[in-house]
Amino acid sequence: MKFFTLFLLASVSAYAEPDWPAIETRALDLLQRYIRIKSINPPADSREAAALFKAELEKAGLEPRLYASGPGGQTNLLVRLKGRDSSKKPLLLLNHFDVVPVDPQRWPVDPFGGVIKDGWIWGRGTLDMKGVGVAHLTALVTLKREGIVPARDIVMLSTPDEETGGERGVQWMLANHWSELNPEYVLDEGGMGARDVLAPGKLVFGIAVGEKQMLWLKLTATGAAGHGSQPIPDNANNILMDALRKALDQPATGKRNPVVAEMSATLGEFSANKFTAAIQRNTISLTTLRSGVGDPPKANVIPSIAEATLDCRLLPGANADEFVSELKARINDSRVKVERLSSPTDAGESSSRTPLFETIRRVIAQHHPGAVVTPMLAPYGTDSVHLRKRGIPAYGFIPMLLNLETISTMHSDAERIPVDQFHKAIRIFYDVLRSEY
Repeated sequence: MKFFTLFLLASVSAYAEPDWPAIETRALDLLQRYIRIKSINPPADSREAAALFKAELEKAGLEPRLYASGPGGQTNLLVRLKGRDSSKKPLLLLNHFDVVPVDPQRWPVDPFGGVIKDGWIWGRGTLDMKGVGVAHLTALVTLKREGIVPARDIVMLSTPDEETGGERGVQWMLANHWSELNPEYVLDEGGMGARDVLAPGKLVFGIAVGEKQMLWLKLTATGAAGHGSQPIPDNANNILMDALRKALDQPATGKRNPVVAEMSATLGEFSANKFTAAIQRNTISLTTLRSGVGDPPKANVIPSIAEATLDCRLLPGANADEFVSELKARINDSRVKVERLSSPTDAGESSSRTPLFETIRRVIAQHHPGAVVTPMLAPYGTDSVHLRKRGIPAYGFIPMLLNLETISTMHSDAERIPVDQFHKAIRIFYDVLRSEY
């Protein structure tokens, strides 16, 4: 009887739920400490952030490795939790250390304070993507501490410069340490759960299977300099404004993207907002304007040069050369030069007909009964594009229930996430990672 009792207790222990309140408390503290590290890109110095993650992983008995990839402190972190079946390629959890700059004067709180207020945690990177990074790490550490051996190896890669294209991050790791990665699947940032973002009045989790191509353009108008008291027809500012008006007056996109078509078939009517508008067509945003003579520029001097930059995002399958050619034709002004500042990558879309996607769908249903799960396009860029180029299914998956206002705080001066949804994300990742797929 004593032996049977011990066996029963051992069996119950093996299937007991983790101590979630304690795990969530530690994770929130870690996220606060992480936010307080100013891992701004540029310069993408991620040494302090990598050291923080390394220490947390080592406490759990894992063996993370650091890879210096640049002269400015750019540092990648890689850690592996061994799985049961070594014949299966690993699942890659991909997140990035770096964040975009801030204007502290515009924030209602210290952007690097890790402030918790009214159920929200505030700070640069909470949404993009330090919150997800800590959720990845915590789910991985919880598996290790609970003694759960996953179906396949799980590898986590944290990179230093996603915000500037990943040259010293994911691209460097793929070029120099591919054999240590070589994943079957990738989980990255990109998708989210919401009731108002994708379809009105519906709880929808979008899993990003693709993203728009990033094409940055610079327009330079050349005119004649002169005194501001005497207007001239060759004013570079006027030339530039006319060119921008024509450039922004772009025709509607033709054939509908297949992922967007599937979303429409699944969801019906889209919500009317900037997010859904962006994934249905090629877009152009005017991002910078520069002209004037002197510092500060003189108000009575007409400059001979005026410049602007455009952030163009093209749907998968769109031809960038044709897009630029059509834009130049609309402007049709020899006084305006159009230069490319980036080289767009069309990696296509990942299939949503995979065991991992179905596992994500099942786990979301367990945590959010009645939720609709759909593949989606991300209107912004992520490191996943470099994995999709290699034919690897990559899914943007932020397992938090957010609203349009919160999602719009990404890169803003009010970036934040709900604490309860950060905690929920950890549990969802944990359930996905311990599943069979």
